[in-house]
Amino acid sequence: MQRTLLRLGLVIAFLASAISVFQSNFAFGEAQSHNVPLGLPADTWLHFVPRQNPQTAAKVELGRKLFFDKRLSADGTVACATCHQPERAFADDKPVAEGVLKRRGTRNSPSILNVIYNNGQFWDGRSDTLEEQAVLPLINPLEMGDQTHDDVIARLRALPEYVTAFQQTFGKPTINIMLVGNAISAFERTLLSGAAPLDRYLAGNKVALNDAELRGMAVFRGRGRCTRCHTMNEHRMLFSDYEYRNTGVAARHPEFEKLARQLFHASDDELPQLVKQLASQPGGSELGRMLVSHHILDVGSFHTPSLRNVALTPPYFHDGSAATLADVVKFYNEGGKDNLNLDTELHPLGLTEEEQRDLVTFLGALTGSQPQVAQPLSAMRNRRMN
Repeated sequence: MQRTLLRLGLVIAFLASAISVFQSNFAFGEAQSHNVPLGLPADTWLHFVPRQNPQTAAKVELGRKLFFDKRLSADGTVACATCHQPERAFADDKPVAEGVLKRRGTRNSPSILNVIYNNGQFWDGRSDTLEEQAVLPLINPLEMGDQTHDDVIARLRALPEYVTAFQQTFGKPTINIMLVGNAISAFERTLLSGAAPLDRYLAGNKVALNDAELRGMAVFRGRGRCTRCHTMNEHRMLFSDYEYRNTGVAARHPEFEKLARQLFHASDDELPQLVKQLASQPGGSELGRMLVSHHILDVGSFHTPSLRNVALTPPYFHDGSAATLADVVKFYNEGGKDNLNLDTELHPLGLTEEEQRDLVTFLGALTGSQPQVAQPLSAMRNRRMN
């Protein structure tokens, strides 16, 4: 009897928590477009959620708990939230990600605000879905360090709170890696940020931007050529074309040109094996999208990130090599870094110092509302212990 009451108490507590988080986030469905922040696509919940993984309040809550839980990592020190911190616009302040045993990766941790709109995940687009992206860091030795997904599942199955949560969320006594990915991605899809000063200005509030921001917007749309990649579409103001481009950042690595030349001189038959070989060499990660697509014109190309909240997420670029937005603007004003595969949109801009300052000021006007996400009690206890 006591065991039954305890189990019932766990169920009630989980459902109550789920309802609370659901109410504090955005509702889902055709009638809920008004819950999407100003400036974001009104059809978000209709067209950016996969049919095979519909949003539910319970799933979002389970995903929140998993997102903050360091027990998913091999040594219990790293959670998704370690690199994607709510207080830093769901990014961190390190040049590259730092995982278990303080191991350093090769890529900067991107913000996952508005990640629902990405058509590919990671800097090189190696995952097509958010569901897949959510579970790959678990088995990356430089991130969460688990040997296999089975190791993660075994730990979750040994925790009564998760056994109950998965049962209540999915309606069956099953915990597997697909359901883990479904839950985490459902939570991540609620991390929407809009209603920036620019959004308010475009909605009719003509005092939402100051003079410097207005001048910066003119540079952004005009001489700065920023909208060639960071698009401003009236109905989808996402500030990214979601393409992969070589802007020359990778070319600054001392090994890049040597690696790139090997690929350009290889035959089509030789490419797959050569890509695999070069990927593990120093500087191999700088080959970017090419490591996934095996297309020679993807050498050194990386995902075009959204610029929403960009002022909150230094350092910048896929390798975290730019400390400030002023550094980023200076890099592009100089035309990027010339290399064998530089994007044709890149060339010196000739912006004045004032234009560069105004452009940086305008980028600050893309800072929007921040989701208020509470850490689960279990994560807070774990943090105090560490």
